[in-house]
Amino acid sequence: MIDKDRAMTGQARFELFAFWRTSATYRVRVALNLKGVVAEERIVDIDAGEHRSAAYLAINPLGAIPALIDRGAGQSRAPLTQSLAILEFIEELYPEPAILPPDPHGRARVRSLAAMLAADTHPLITPRVRKYLTSQGGFDDAAWRAWQTHWFTTGLQAVEHRLASEAETGAFCHGETITIADICLASILAVLRIFKIEVPAIPTIERIMRSCEAHPAFAKAAPLAQPGAPR
Repeated sequence: MIDKDRAMTGQARFELFAFWRTSATYRVRVALNLKGVVAEERIVDIDAGEHRSAAYLAINPLGAIPALIDRGAGQSRAPLTQSLAILEFIEELYPEPAILPPDPHGRARVRSLAAMLAADTHPLITPRVRKYLTSQGGFDDAAWRAWQTHWFTTGLQAVEHRLASEAETGAFCHGETITIADICLASILAVLRIFKIEVPAIPTIERIMRSCEAHPAFAKAAPLAQPGAPR
């Protein structure tokens, strides 16, 4: 069906507004890769302030990356924002391979783990938080790095506790297959490495991350493999 969409329209069905470094963009790239779906990417350079341009704010008034537009026949083309919502949208359109468990309790657990990472941890270290703390909060570079390290550590060690103690954890966060929880976990670890921050005492997370990185969908989505990344 994906090839048919391209053949009929002459273009990829999805347009993805992206940036190489963002954790949220990484999540969407991994999900698309897992499903075998190709998106046409439009780079929005955060470092150059393009996410605050009038053109991009018309797409996402929050100025956050990514945004996804469905150019399929009969679709509204209204931009979709928020990575977790986009992941669920992709899952509903392309249910195989599944990235949510089949049972209600399993889906709730996966969504809970994903939210700990994407909603409770990641928002505290985004560029807009850094801009406010350094321009209004009196933070210098050392204070900002201490802030990042504190919240990465707090979030990841909480997830580690759950993964290490809950019976549902397997080769991945939930059983033996990749879910949205793994995508969100890997997205935090990938950015952590870019910032060269180490979080101690997370052996279960590190084991799961190795399993994720061995999968082509994650390797293809790696931040440093994207256009615009430093070489």
